[in-house]
Amino acid sequence: MAVATYTKTGSKASTAATLNKDVFGIKVESHELLKVAYNAYLDNARTNNATTKLRGEVRGGGRKPWRQKGTGRARAGSIRSPLWRGGGVTFGPTGNENYSKKLSKKAKQTATKQALSLANDAGTVSVIETFECKDGKVKPTVDLLKKIGAERRTLIVVSEKDELVDRATRNIPNVKAVQATYLNVFDIMNADNIIISKKSLEVIDAWLGGKN
Repeated sequence: MAVATYTKTGSKASTAATLNKDVFGIKVESHELLKVAYNAYLDNARTNNATTKLRGEVRGGGRKPWRQKGTGRARAGSIRSPLWRGGGVTFGPTGNENYSKKLSKKAKQTATKQALSLANDAGTVSVIETFECKDGKVKPTVDLLKKIGAERRTLIVVSEKDELVDRATRNIPNVKAVQATYLNVFDIMNADNIIISKKSLEVIDAWLGGKN
């Protein structure tokens, strides 16, 4: 499976790279696994910062608001009852909730292959001979992406994400660099352009489908 290939300067390469059909060319008959993997990514990134207080944790309410009988009003034992404004919260979040979801290794790999195959079918996948960030500067990366024609949300897949790659990409809007072994369904599905280095292709093939 040939795909558009660029040199490290952004010009068209003389020979096109070949994608592994077992990774980028599988047939996706159902999107159910993709949905599960996508939602699992979001759930695993979710924090449990929300907390509420039970009636015993709310300040005040130590005295009975009025006597039990003779007032014509309903019986009340504390102004911090969950029925009262400013009272405790019943069954509210405690900050100990665990929203994470686990997928098996095989399920993650299958979902990633499905996402890559759909992206390849949509024509958003391209290959670059190497992605160099010698000085970690942003301008060369911006110029490279502009020359390639990568607009909107762009995912750059590198074999190893070091500090220079991070510095050269993190401040560019809608651009994200990811190490090949950390590819995930969320990033792939949300990218309008996926640029993969040749070394990353080898890593992806070894991880998801073996070598051609």
